[in-house]
Amino acid sequence: MDAAHGSAAMLVSNYVFPNDLHVHWSMMIVLYPYITGLVDGAFIIAALYYLFDIKSLQPVARFSLLFALAFLCCATLPLLLHLGRPERNLNMLLTPSPSSAMAGFGYIYAVSMGVLVFIVLFVYRPDLVELRATSKGRLQLLYRALTFDSIDLSKKALELDRRIIRFLVGIGIPIAVVLHGYVGFIFGGVKANPTWSTPLMPVIFLFSACVSGISAIILAYIIIRKLKRRSIDHDCIKTCIKILTLFFILAFAFEMLEVFSHSYLKSGYHHMVEGLLNGPLASSFWLWQVKICSVIPLFILGGMALLRIRVTLYNFMAAIVSAILLLQVLIMRWNVVIGGQLMSKSARGYTQFHPHFYGKEGILAVIVVMAIPFIILFVLSKIFPFWTQGNETKAKKP
Repeated sequence: MDAAHGSAAMLVSNYVFPNDLHVHWSMMIVLYPYITGLVDGAFIIAALYYLFDIKSLQPVARFSLLFALAFLCCATLPLLLHLGRPERNLNMLLTPSPSSAMAGFGYIYAVSMGVLVFIVLFVYRPDLVELRATSKGRLQLLYRALTFDSIDLSKKALELDRRIIRFLVGIGIPIAVVLHGYVGFIFGGVKANPTWSTPLMPVIFLFSACVSGISAIILAYIIIRKLKRRSIDHDCIKTCIKILTLFFILAFAFEMLEVFSHSYLKSGYHHMVEGLLNGPLASSFWLWQVKICSVIPLFILGGMALLRIRVTLYNFMAAIVSAILLLQVLIMRWNVVIGGQLMSKSARGYTQFHPHFYGKEGILAVIVVMAIPFIILFVLSKIFPFWTQGNETKAKKP
């Protein structure tokens, strides 16, 4: 690099092509797979109850659906903020191209939204019918629309609703898998980037999505119930932790398998990938993602599985480990999206990335985007109650 690049020369090592000097896919592209991952993981919890009849998940089943819906409403927002001309996204609808990998997300997203909305409406139909009877004015009109203008709560009608829910959840699982597996496919299909081009990328993204979504449900459930001074169902938390443990072990195993397989095979660009992990990403990958946010949760989850722990302490540990794993998945997204762009096509140099606080892809924008789903969730809670007298459960002792 020559002195003409000014201060930017301080951010690179060895030889970096000018077009590789700057990271083009930045904070919003990190946030995009993170939000869709929260959707998938939350939907998995709901599916385990409504399709596979895991009764202990009943306290969080309906909440998981609303959580997934709130975040799905914002799944496209990071992409729109990243685009220079966000209004051009409408061209995908006006001039559809089914063979386009990028346009594929739009079709998958539309189907996912439709299926999830109908699942929520059928799950909440009995409650919405009761709320319709006690509401007036515009709110009553809203509930009439949400209940399909039907007040039939007979045993036959409820059985039909249950079958429809099971059918929708059944087709929703592969749709959810495709929704987030597609993100890994997009990165894995970039052949020019050796850190992305691996068949394991969709699998890694999918399992880590389940980890983040389940962790978010556990943490949100505990916090909301504590704030409302309501009991926490211990059997529900234990079941969620067991499911979280399974998905986290799989996610971490595949992440390490991808790294170690590259290290063993020592293919063409191995020296560059190794230099990346031990250079610009040494702190974020080995220290934060692996040691702090992966190894420590493994020991915590192991202790929760093997030791007899008091209910209050168990719930506290569940919240802590969930928060750590949410951070782990976010760091993993950072290392994949940002880290994969720090290596120059010259195969002889690296650059660095330092996020700005302001701007459409700055830290402040990320905070705002992450806050919007929670605002939507709060609004949804006013229409679709998380918990009602009919499904309230008391905390159970182990």
